[in-house]
Amino acid sequence: MSGPSAYERAGVDYDTLDAAKRTALAAALSTTSFPLARGARLDDASRGEPAVVVEVGGVTLGFVLECLGTKSTIARAYEELSGVDRFDAIGYDTVAAVVNDCCCVGALPFVVNAYFATGSASWYAGSRHASLVAGWRRACADSGAAWGGGESPTLAGLVATDGIDLAGSAVGRVPDGVAPLLGAALVPGDEIVLVASSGLHANGASLAREVASALPAGLETPLASGRSYGEALLDESVIYVALVDAILERRVPLHYASHITGHGLRKLMRADRELTYRIDRLPAVPEVLAFVASEAGLTERDAYATLNMGSGFALYCGAGSGAGVVEIATELGYVAVVAGAVEHGRRRVVLEPVGVEYASDELELR
Repeated sequence: MSGPSAYERAGVDYDTLDAAKRTALAAALSTTSFPLARGARLDDASRGEPAVVVEVGGVTLGFVLECLGTKSTIARAYEELSGVDRFDAIGYDTVAAVVNDCCCVGALPFVVNAYFATGSASWYAGSRHASLVAGWRRACADSGAAWGGGESPTLAGLVATDGIDLAGSAVGRVPDGVAPLLGAALVPGDEIVLVASSGLHANGASLAREVASALPAGLETPLASGRSYGEALLDESVIYVALVDAILERRVPLHYASHITGHGLRKLMRADRELTYRIDRLPAVPEVLAFVASEAGLTERDAYATLNMGSGFALYCGAGSGAGVVEIATELGYVAVVAGAVEHGRRRVVLEPVGVEYASDELELR
């Protein structure tokens, strides 16, 4: 495998997907005025951000819908091989994908809904459902959000008989006196804090599965640490809500946030601004991500454009406040580094430690 084509062969073609999203976004923008008659206003500046921002009754809310992707397939294969049920981690991962997106715009989630779609009701036999529910509930607790409800259709012929498609939605509130984090506040000199990931999170599972299929021992392949490849892939995602909450509560000048998921560290330039994001320090790369990148034959440029490579969340704060953000993160049990800064210049990401640069046209979400 080589370059982006490795991920395309695994079934993920971001160029096509992003073009489709832009088509949908154009249609969505034409509906902005519809809620005005009901006293609600959508902030069009949030279009293309991880969550849409809505103002109603003097309250600013964020709303997001997100899915897990194919990671549940890894959990099922791992269970068949090892007898170990890790659907608790899968439930946790799904909520993490949702609430981390929600808090990107400064909206702290207060309710999460679930979507569990199976190919057959037989999926609920055994321990998997109880584990999934326990992990989902624990993630809600760690997010400070209630589990409001959801939907659990059986989609025979659409979802595999032994498969489950997981997604969720969330509503969050932007604290009073805080402006939504939509990128307008970004200025040259802002410091970029990168907060460490735990591993794969919810992005790159298709590529990880492709790698497993080419290994003689598959998911049972031992890593250098002695852990199996499958076990490491199923490490739970990190939920960053508590960190964003603490930063906003302490009134640290937070100007933007980005959840590093699909598109890897290209997501550092998610804001619709002509600015350069220069990184001179990166968090350590988790063992399992280094293994995926190596076995898939990815160059560093492709690896950092595809996987999170150890950076799960980016916080853009006022000049001189990065160290304070790292201190808060450490207090709460996160690993974070002041990784770089925002500069004048064309829209791009420069990753100096690995000699990689991404141009503006390599991330077009709007």
